[in-house]
Amino acid sequence: MPLGAVVWIAVSGSTDSLSHVFVNVLPKAASRTFLLVSMTGVLSALFGIATAWLVTTFEFPFRRILSVALVLPLAIPSYIAAYTFVESLDYTGPLQTALRSILGFKTARDYWFPDIRSLSGAVLILSSVLYPYIYLACRATFLMQGRAASDVARTLGSGLWRTLWRIQLPMARPAIVIGLTLVAMETLNDIGAVEYLGVNTITFSIYDSWLNRGSLSGAAQLALVLLAVVIVLISIERIARRRQRFSANRTTSSVNDHVRRPLGFGSGSLAAVACLLPVALGFLLPFAMLVHYASIRLELLAEPKLIKALWNSVQVSGAAALATVMIGFMLAYTHRKDTSHSTRLAGRIASLGYGMPGTVLAIGVLFPLAAFDNTLDAILRAHLGISTGLLLSGSGFAIFYACSVRFLTMAEGTVDAGFQKLSPHLDMAARTLGRNRRQTLLFVLLPNMRPALLTAGLFVFVETMKELSATILLRPFNFNTLATLVYEDASRAQVEDASVAALIIVLVGLIPVLFVSRTMER
Repeated sequence: MPLGAVVWIAVSGSTDSLSHVFVNVLPKAASRTFLLVSMTGVLSALFGIATAWLVTTFEFPFRRILSVALVLPLAIPSYIAAYTFVESLDYTGPLQTALRSILGFKTARDYWFPDIRSLSGAVLILSSVLYPYIYLACRATFLMQGRAASDVARTLGSGLWRTLWRIQLPMARPAIVIGLTLVAMETLNDIGAVEYLGVNTITFSIYDSWLNRGSLSGAAQLALVLLAVVIVLISIERIARRRQRFSANRTTSSVNDHVRRPLGFGSGSLAAVACLLPVALGFLLPFAMLVHYASIRLELLAEPKLIKALWNSVQVSGAAALATVMIGFMLAYTHRKDTSHSTRLAGRIASLGYGMPGTVLAIGVLFPLAAFDNTLDAILRAHLGISTGLLLSGSGFAIFYACSVRFLTMAEGTVDAGFQKLSPHLDMAARTLGRNRRQTLLFVLLPNMRPALLTAGLFVFVETMKELSATILLRPFNFNTLATLVYEDASRAQVEDASVAALIIVLVGLIPVLFVSRTMER
């Protein structure tokens, strides 16, 4: 429905809005978006591939700690990272203040310092929090390769670097593409960081066309362009995923066979510093800044607006988690019992939501919900004299619906992975022992699926709590979540006031990140 609504709004717009979008808005926004996505992908790949190769190939000081810590930046939403980076590196921040104090500079004209509110600043910030997507994919692939391929290459005379470039990286190419696709999609979805840093992307142009220019049709037309880009990215990711399965089946070594080469003190220290750098940029710096600001704003914990925003976030996130887990379980169970083309197609359609950026989803959700509200209100006014108002679009339901559409893929994928760990013979054994299909589901499969269901619900809960791009457009008047509360305070240059809410988001986001880290180590 959201996708159909976006298409309908776009094609029903006037030709004037279409010409304005493609002549005045799209060229600049598209070029900035291309530069941001490509440069963020390159830097994220550099961080992710290098660190994954180091922690899987060598033994050096603090390797085990760093291999887990490298995942921590996933707990920092990009918009929170942008706020803390600006506070740290801006003219009035601690770094430039110390620099002026030490070197005796008086004004900004006396020295040069890179501007964090720029395209390059956005690339650095987004790469610092998104590289773990590539790190996780590459780390798993390097471990699956084991030592057989690299040992054979070394036996045939290949050096360490030649083995990396000619053997390990080509074998890891599908995983790298999957990670890069996720980085690109998250970059396209971002609205908080790019707006705060002044980078005019297509996503920001959709937001600007809708709210500031009042052109919903122009926003929808831009949204279709963004959707076309996302469809290309999803197609690339699916092709890479098929190739990854092919490569994994041909490996002859196991993770347990992997032996790391010990490094000397000098080389080991350099490897530790190289792994610590992205962790410091993507997690330690933002987290330390938030803790510092929150420690001097503890009185905000008792503020009614924070408590209300926290309650709204919990309500919406809990409802989205429950809905997506139930629907995801239904889809995964149906596919387990019936592997026909129709069930596979249903799963594919359900997974399209994750590829839709939040701003696109907001347009597609608000239009049909508002139409339903207005129609219902008109009917009840005419026949019963009752006004229902904006029943759905004027409440948190719109946010819940958009987040459920977007994160259903996450829930369905996690539940399906849990089903794949259960042998199909389990169902047959239960039926043989006298259980019917309903009893098998309730008393055999569900107890075994409890960990997967809880994990899926946790992931969706946390992602919904961090979601900003759709929430900022769909929230009704006087309805704030933690994410929109942080956005509002930061937009007024009151980052210190936003620190408590931002720290709550980060601490909640750490739960699934630590869970993934623990699973990865096992």
